[in-house]
Amino acid sequence: MPERPITVALVVPLQGSEQMYGPSCTLSARLAAEEINDAGGLLGREVRLHIVDSAADPHTVADEVDRLISAGRADAVVGWHLSALREVLARRIAARIPYVYTALYEGGETTPGVFLTGETPAAQLYPALDWMAREISVRRWFVVGNDYCWPRHSAAAVGRYARDHREVRIEDGAFAALGTTDFDAVSRMIERSECDGVLMLLVGRDAVEFNRWFTARRLDDQCARLTPLMDETMLLESGARDSRDVFSTAGFFEALTTDDSLRFGARYVERFGPDAPVLNSPGESCYEGMQLLAGLVRRAGSADVGRICAIAEGTRYHGPRGEVTLTDRHVEQQIYMATADESSYDVLASL
Repeated sequence: MPERPITVALVVPLQGSEQMYGPSCTLSARLAAEEINDAGGLLGREVRLHIVDSAADPHTVADEVDRLISAGRADAVVGWHLSALREVLARRIAARIPYVYTALYEGGETTPGVFLTGETPAAQLYPALDWMAREISVRRWFVVGNDYCWPRHSAAAVGRYARDHREVRIEDGAFAALGTTDFDAVSRMIERSECDGVLMLLVGRDAVEFNRWFTARRLDDQCARLTPLMDETMLLESGARDSRDVFSTAGFFEALTTDDSLRFGARYVERFGPDAPVLNSPGESCYEGMQLLAGLVRRAGSADVGRICAIAEGTRYHGPRGEVTLTDRHVEQQIYMATADESSYDVLASL
């Protein structure tokens, strides 16, 4: 009788402000699982996905994942979801199984058994702010974010960076609850400020709504916008007019022309068709997370989290972002700057 499959709880958003990332996340993880299985699986075992909606209350989601682990129905967790859930889920998993978190985040995660493929402010935002100052003379910033740990802690990190770098100045900031659709008051604060750039730390639908308010008040004539989280789906939702002068920084864009990125995009379209959900950075990160998990399991010769932790440092794998290396449980990767071009991005530079 063949060994039972390795089941991965894929924790991704199926509703809420971040729901628009979910379809690409799910399909990208499916593609990775299929490719792993076509290559013989993990340690000769088939890989299967169990989808968990990350958009519910964090403790409710953690309860569901806890039940799966306790019942022997989850051997690993992979997923793109908000940091508010990661903080709860990491404690609940408590190094019982490996947990690969794929979203960009604020940095500082140290829970044993958690491995991270996402960008952090030091790798992503600091060089992007320098690039904006150097290339287009944007130096005075207003920060607008959702009111939870990723935007709050990332804004604080940017503030600390600005204090040590004269070319970057934080003028002011505001935070809005997830699900906000009325950004009139925030728009007026930006209008009254002396900023020439707005750093957007907003999620999904909230960022789309902010872009509409921003353009309606003609703030795009006053300020450029920089975001570490505005994927191609959000560009489509915002439209060309409301995404004018939006700059983005990330480890992956669908428009990347590297050989690894182009091959990944071709496989995605071949597998799911030309009408599949738009391939985006959060989705691609779930493919990365599955490949990192596979690399860790193969190197350890086991799915046991203790054995994986013992060999994790220096683990490498090759994916759409090229070859990446795990250092202190975070992957080292190339970061890019891009600017919105209607429904896609033009990649401008490597940072």
